[in-house]
Amino acid sequence: MQPVECGACGNRVLVEKYSSTHTSTQWLEDAETACAEFRDAAANGTHSMYVRTCGALTESIDEAVAEGRLGESYRTVPVSGSTAEVRPYS
Repeated sequence: MQPVECGACGNRVLVEKYSSTHTSTQWLEDAETACAEFRDAAANGTHSMYVRTCGALTESIDEAVAEGRLGESYRTVPVSGSTAEVRPYS
């Protein structure tokens, strides 16, 4: 996972990009505390577990990909019966 900083609020998250449509994001702080969009939604009664994404953070991730700061990763899964060998996830 690679660190990405939101261009709107400066919140840092860890991101793994598996394809153009599959992105895994690990928040390092509570979303409703760290993110202005989630904080505003929570203030209006919609908590972060019900909000799919932060638009500003999505834009920052897309920008990191476009600039080459964040590349696509390959998932691997264990091969049955082996603890050492892995194969690409498909």
